[in-house]
Amino acid sequence: QVQLVESGGGLVQAGGSLRLSCAASERTFSRRTMAWFRQAPGKEREFVARISWSIGSTDYADSVKGRFAISRDNAKNTLYLQMNKMKVEDTAVYYCAADRGGWSRSLAAYDYWGQGTQVTVSS
Repeated sequence: QVQLVESGGGLVQAGGSLRLSCAASERTFSRRTMAWFRQAPGKEREFVARISWSIGSTDYADSVKGRFAISRDNAKNTLYLQMNKMKVEDTAVYYCAADRGGWSRSLAAYDYWGQGTQVTVSS
């Protein structure tokens, strides 16, 4: 079973940067599309970014494109999200997730989730 543990969240001022990490315990991490989602208070969980397992193709939500960068280290079974030029509206709980085997932005396509890490951006 895949277990995912996020870290790196915290409080940052607008315009600042944070780097999130997600450690996977299961060796098939390298065969799965991995993604970051986020959920702000009172809002639905939304897609942020995804990365394929093979050639590292990436995809971003329009709201973070050009500011966030997703990457993965398959040797370390670890997923990353570098967040730059952060905005107050980036405040949310961030979750990493492992896809069942496809290439999707849909929450329903991801069957393993981390517990989430809080990111707060102050003005």
